[in-house]
Amino acid sequence: MPGNAFAYLMLSAWPVVVFVMFRRMPVERALIWSILGGYLFLPPLVAFDIPVLPSLDKHAIPALSACLCLLALGRRIRPLPATMLGKLLVLTFVLSPIGTVLTNREPIIFATGGLLPGLSSRDILSSAAYQFLALLPLLLGREVLATPNAHRELVRALVIAGLIYSIPMLYEMRMSPQLNTKIYGFFQHGFAQTVRFGGFRPVVFLQHGLWVAFFTVTALAAAGAALRFAEPRRRARYLAATLYLAVILIFCRSLGPLVLAAALLPLVLFARTRTQLRVAAILAVVVIAYPILRGADLVPVQAMLEQAERIDHERMQSLQFRFDNEQALLRRAGEKPIFGWGGWDRSAIHDYETGRNISTMDGRWIIVLGLGGWMAYIAEFVLLALPVIMLWRQSRSLSDEGASPYLGALALMLAFNMLDLIPNATLIPFTWLLCGSMLGYAEKLAEVRRMRSTAARGRIRLIRGHAVGQG
Repeated sequence: MPGNAFAYLMLSAWPVVVFVMFRRMPVERALIWSILGGYLFLPPLVAFDIPVLPSLDKHAIPALSACLCLLALGRRIRPLPATMLGKLLVLTFVLSPIGTVLTNREPIIFATGGLLPGLSSRDILSSAAYQFLALLPLLLGREVLATPNAHRELVRALVIAGLIYSIPMLYEMRMSPQLNTKIYGFFQHGFAQTVRFGGFRPVVFLQHGLWVAFFTVTALAAAGAALRFAEPRRRARYLAATLYLAVILIFCRSLGPLVLAAALLPLVLFARTRTQLRVAAILAVVVIAYPILRGADLVPVQAMLEQAERIDHERMQSLQFRFDNEQALLRRAGEKPIFGWGGWDRSAIHDYETGRNISTMDGRWIIVLGLGGWMAYIAEFVLLALPVIMLWRQSRSLSDEGASPYLGALALMLAFNMLDLIPNATLIPFTWLLCGSMLGYAEKLAEVRRMRSTAARGRIRLIRGHAVGQG
């Protein structure tokens, strides 16, 4: 296992940090910083391994700690959403590993005698528990962050976190990515991938430089949203934060996040809420349909490669490598389309003679499709898209409901995070927390509409009854 003693000490101490935050902060702020702070500053790839149960790492420990604090405060954590579709998606998300285990009992044997083990009954419990822990931030966000004030806290936290994290990012841009090695005793990825465009991409304490760059995109969008709705006396500081984070993003030296930011920031700054929700819903649907479009050769691969070639030949080669891997892994996933191949690298492509893994999984969509098949893919990606689509369907009545001013910006952040799951695997606990916040708010809006509709029908019946009585 990677990591020094201090790495494990930090994981062990984080529940205490979370407890202190819940004692001293409003509950919404404490929940946000429990998840976001743990993601940004705890060591990656380090975990406490418990037999049968899933590993406790920087994703699981903050969510579990926050959940225990909320329960201690008497807050009820409902395990299922209000809508029938939401209930089905959550249950499928957590329980689909049962089907994966039952359809992957056989080992995969190679010519040299090496093998990948089949799945056993104990994998059912560990996989279902892992899925539940992954989804826990959504459940917490749905209960605690489904208000306009909580949305403001989310935006504010992202801006502050982006500004704080820019300090170690600037250090690594100048000195090379070395903070994780200095503090936690290991480097979390291939160092060669940090060298780009004559400089270094910062990694800090995340999994890869692309994760850092995409977090900066989100923080930049939050700064833009804060600038748009700030009081006049605070606009100067938010304008400065927006410009500063834009410069930081440029020096992250990652082309994909730059393209996403160029599309996202103008929408956050200038588009109406209904337009923002419409764009977010369209992006979410496109992402859900991407495997079908990819399998049917409807994605303009060649045009994208030609555009990348105009920018940089190395980027074109990287994109070509991704597309080639996607196509091969898509064929592999098609061999077990419903429940997938399960863990132990069974969904990867191996050399039959040596058993060596000769494939690379980058995008979250192909990882999920290979591991859990269409059942897992639909559960995860439709669940991510559900609040965005619900809010878009309710967008005509949002002005009547006194909607949160940050609603459209947060929906765009979630949708662009989904879009980034095509080339990368940037699905993090904060993504689920944001999804839960949006889902809880959408459910509250739907409940208000139902109550008003019921009250209106009651008034109509009363008027009709009164008219009949007079007649």
